[in-house]
Amino acid sequence: MNYKPIIIVSGEPNSIFFELFFKVIKKKIKSPIILITSKKLLLNQAKFLKKKVSFNLIHESSLIKQRKKLKKINLINVDFKQSQAFCKITSKSNNYISSSFDIAINLLKNNVSNKLINGPISKKTFLKNKFNGITEYLANKTNTKKFAMIIYNKKLSVCPLTTHLPIKNVSRKIKKQEIFNKVKLIDNFWKKKFNKNIKIGVTGLNPHCESIDDFNEDKKIIMPTIKKLKKLKYNIEGPFAADTIFLKNNRKKFDLIIGMYHDQVLAPIKTLFEYDAINITIGLPFIRVSPDHGPNEAMLGKNKSNYLSLFNSIKFLDF
Repeated sequence: MNYKPIIIVSGEPNSIFFELFFKVIKKKIKSPIILITSKKLLLNQAKFLKKKVSFNLIHESSLIKQRKKLKKINLINVDFKQSQAFCKITSKSNNYISSSFDIAINLLKNNVSNKLINGPISKKTFLKNKFNGITEYLANKTNTKKFAMIIYNKKLSVCPLTTHLPIKNVSRKIKKQEIFNKVKLIDNFWKKKFNKNIKIGVTGLNPHCESIDDFNEDKKIIMPTIKKLKKLKYNIEGPFAADTIFLKNNRKKFDLIIGMYHDQVLAPIKTLFEYDAINITIGLPFIRVSPDHGPNEAMLGKNKSNYLSLFNSIKFLDF
């Protein structure tokens, strides 16, 4: 069987990515990997962590022009001047990360693959308040207007309606059309990927779906949208109080729970599954997945980080 390659952007150079990658490549992976990174950085960190890694050095242009059979790990070198294995995370990495994504998107546009993974990236330094997260960054790079971020586990997944947004700004972003768009994307994705009609639960915005204000988003926006979606035959229920929907007997009724803001659904899903979850962006022209954790600067070089989320990211695209 001919497996399409998985394109991996290593991301922030001063992160735990390579430590995880060295552990994961020992596992059984069917698809060839195209790793977009700094060759020098990879070798420096491999030496520091006392790991051995072999790869086939390739060029972006040759991948587009010639569709030769790829080896297990194929590396596209991106220049990055850093002599040490690890340094502090700073904006000095920005051009390197941006160039890596540009190469990946060019390969995806030229149908070299339709699968992308990115390693952990510091949103504070790389995005510089221009985008809420890498989800929005990639949507902008591909002119994608409708997209959704899913934290996926086969037992239960979640989708925040708003992503990395300050709490004070959340209520202004709760819109009927946004809820409708997210549900439609999620429903289509589950049918295509899993051949399944998804069961969706939706949280309210306010505690217990109640508000002392004259305008209650739960009654005025969320509830009417859910009623409309139910009439259109979507398998959806809500709004439910966010403090009880994740109780065992409640969450088992759903495949995915949509929350109104980031921590409303990410805090419980990470409590339930810890590293056994991955971040998926749907709606892009390709499937984008990333480990569900950040660079973890405090753990650099300790070789103690859990590789499960990166492994699950690769296995999700190993088809």
